[in-house]
Amino acid sequence: MRNQVLETFEQGKEKIGELLIKHTSLTREQLDEALDIQQESGMLIGEILLKKNYIHPHDITKVICHQIDIPYETEIDVDTIDPELITNIPINYAKSQELIPVLETPRFVSIIITDPFNFDAINDLREIFKKDIHVSVAQPLKVNDAINRVYEKANKNMVQSLEDEFDETLDLDGPIDILDAGADEAPVIRFVNSIIFRAVKERATDIHIEPYEKESIYRFRINRVMTEVLRQPLKTHSAVASRIKVMAKLDIAEKRMPQDGRIPIKMAGKDIDIRLSTVPVQNGERIVMRILEKDNNILQLDHLGFHGKVLNDLDALSQRKDGIVYVSGPTGHGKSTTLFAMLSRINTPDRMIITVEDPVEYEVPGISQIQVNHKIELSFAKALRAILRQNPDVIMVGETRDYETAEMAIQASITGHFVLSTIHTNDASSVPNRLIDMGVQPFMIASSLSGALAQRLIRTLCSECKRPKDISKFDLEVLGIKAIPEGHTVYESVGCPSCDNKGYSGMTVVAELLMINDEIRTMIINSAPSGKIKRAAQRAGMKTLRDDAIEKVLRGITSISEMNRAINIETEEETKE
Repeated sequence: MRNQVLETFEQGKEKIGELLIKHTSLTREQLDEALDIQQESGMLIGEILLKKNYIHPHDITKVICHQIDIPYETEIDVDTIDPELITNIPINYAKSQELIPVLETPRFVSIIITDPFNFDAINDLREIFKKDIHVSVAQPLKVNDAINRVYEKANKNMVQSLEDEFDETLDLDGPIDILDAGADEAPVIRFVNSIIFRAVKERATDIHIEPYEKESIYRFRINRVMTEVLRQPLKTHSAVASRIKVMAKLDIAEKRMPQDGRIPIKMAGKDIDIRLSTVPVQNGERIVMRILEKDNNILQLDHLGFHGKVLNDLDALSQRKDGIVYVSGPTGHGKSTTLFAMLSRINTPDRMIITVEDPVEYEVPGISQIQVNHKIELSFAKALRAILRQNPDVIMVGETRDYETAEMAIQASITGHFVLSTIHTNDASSVPNRLIDMGVQPFMIASSLSGALAQRLIRTLCSECKRPKDISKFDLEVLGIKAIPEGHTVYESVGCPSCDNKGYSGMTVVAELLMINDEIRTMIINSAPSGKIKRAAQRAGMKTLRDDAIEKVLRGITSISEMNRAINIETEEETKE
């Protein structure tokens, strides 16, 4: 839009200059100064006025509206806007395009928008409403305030009658297409569908619904960060919880015991699996829904963020015929994703691969996958014992939680199977000691363990708005360097519509990989502390989690603040050493 507006400025600059003086805070002296600069430089006069900060960018839009007879609104009367108008327009779309419908008649719909030249958005609304669109313009602050207030009003209207209109006899077969819910559906159905739809659109991995004394709080986990998205009166919580439990085919009458379930849904042709967990708390049931989007993309280690020596070593480990590789890290930091990326490299017809998981997160053709079922006492250990009778080449155990599972996995690796599993430790060097704590003999660990990978997920900077950071002395101390290496730039987050003003877009992995050599094998047999194992691994070339995070900061992938947020514990531990 900017170029169009500035060109219009040039075409009628004298008239527009007068309009700017009339409708904005621009003075005659400032306009004359800009005209003089224009004669010398040849720059567009609008650009000069903007650079001098004599006018605000939206002042140009305001004046153009006066010139081409587009109504310009100084105030937006939110009370007169019918919330039903925005039913088919997602709030994220309204905010990114900075528009709000304000009136609908049999022939046209009136909208207020910040950019009268945003023809794509105007055409979108023409398609949605199937009517002519009449455009008015207002400044961004007014439009965004109106969006927030109208959508809040619409949401309140939707949940007012949830409890009255919920039908507990509903039954569901097969995946639910959440976009199929019509306007005549019960409000609770439309409300729950809208929450799931919004979470999927915003790429949330989890939906948390938490009942408190007076209200329920809805939060999404997006890029590993929790974000509050909605608050509703507590009286709506029971109906929402019942609806979600019906979708998962759980017992809606049981509110005193935890329940787990699964909700398969379809959205815009995509299959999405939702893993549901309910836990009774003081004011109701706390609900967590983990969103797993099923797709046919082959997972690749380099696409996940692995690079350099770690990527090459993981590739070499994947080709082993025996031994065991553990991946460690907190819940939700991509351990299973990494394991399946390794499996995808060796998933060929000449190899038999069997997995035992809780739950099965990725369905992969060519791999036999077993779902743990505690109701019938099908545990990791029992499934693993059965798997060994199937004569597989590669075994993946979703998680090593106890001695029985650890011992069987290690024995399988010693007897000619390549085994992959996850384990919970703070870093890679702590994996041997964690297995010893479970009761596994050190000599068995030393003879079977091939590698231990520790990883964390960190947010990546938005490529549209990230900007170079002014490096302070403190920043250099955090990075542990005296100066930024030549050819590298450190960036910081800003925020723009493309990243929903968060400054970050997407995730990448930071990792450390402990490769077992003769020195480390001897240390494991002697039950050496993890700190000694870590220092020996560093001498052999291992980069720590913090080292990998610093490298990604210097490559402009993430920021110093995000590194500190995600790798804070490791930084403190290394400082103490």
